[in-house]
Amino acid sequence: MIELDGAVGEGGGQILRSALTLSMITGQAFCIKNIRAGRKKPGLLRQHLVAVQAATQISGATVTGAELGSQTLVFAPKAIKGGDYQFAIGSAGSCTLVLQTVMLALLHADGPSTVRISGGTHNPMAPPAQFLQRAYIPLLRKMGADIDIELLRSGFYPAGGGCIVATIAPCPQLQQLTLMERGERVEGYAEGIVAGLPASIALRELECVGLGMNWTGDQLRMRGLPGEQGPGNALLITLEYEHATEVFCAFGEKMVRAETVAKDAMHEARRYIASQAAVGEHLADQLMLPMALAGGGSFTADVLSQHAITNAEIIGRFLPVAITLEEGEQRSTCTVRATA
Repeated sequence: MIELDGAVGEGGGQILRSALTLSMITGQAFCIKNIRAGRKKPGLLRQHLVAVQAATQISGATVTGAELGSQTLVFAPKAIKGGDYQFAIGSAGSCTLVLQTVMLALLHADGPSTVRISGGTHNPMAPPAQFLQRAYIPLLRKMGADIDIELLRSGFYPAGGGCIVATIAPCPQLQQLTLMERGERVEGYAEGIVAGLPASIALRELECVGLGMNWTGDQLRMRGLPGEQGPGNALLITLEYEHATEVFCAFGEKMVRAETVAKDAMHEARRYIASQAAVGEHLADQLMLPMALAGGGSFTADVLSQHAITNAEIIGRFLPVAITLEEGEQRSTCTVRATA
């Protein structure tokens, strides 16, 4: 039984999600205490509970402590089974974070899988569906995974109501990936998304991005969604390079100006551009785990967050790998190598 403390590092839900994924794949049971101790509302919220329930169903696990508000969980998996799965968060909790909990595990299933998740697809503190589609999944495909994600309906905080569907084929051994350079820019564009809100909000965001990034025409794209999918607003900035694509996102909120939303997204995009790194902060958090499962790999990132450092520690508890994080003046480097 691996014992974990959910209060270490950034003290958020990523510790639990990574532990669930690694436990299913390695077959090692774990006990985690102080779940999300670093958050204002500690313990399991809806999206974390659904992640546990999804992992339990997929792996036939024996679980104790799987209830709302629980700060202690014991998880003992069995074999990972492919199949058709449906999970409903019942709030604006993140569909993408639940999917990421089970996605890599289902590569080790006994057959193909389809996973349908309803809840939030665009909310703060979680990657939007387009981030998975454009940035994360293409890199998994380079490692040999056959995964596809479709956004059926957008769901914004606080209403939720969104839906994504993923299809996953078995791939028990990922290939190692070296991603030190991003290559030449292929395309860059911004999308102003509104649902149940005035189009002028997105247009102001796009105008601000146009001035700030010196973009015009087709680089500034208005996306109006049906009103019943809102109310909600998101601004996405997508930067496609030869070897990697990054997606930066900011969300509209009450009493926050559209120009402020645009500047928040541009801040992250500009930091990434200036760094010359292969990936941004959030993609760096998520690449470590598949690289560890592949037995090695490396990448450069504009920022290595406390989130990433914590994730590296959790991975090392389950897998025989060493993860080295080196911070440089403009960009940082992560190297994953097998130790056994």
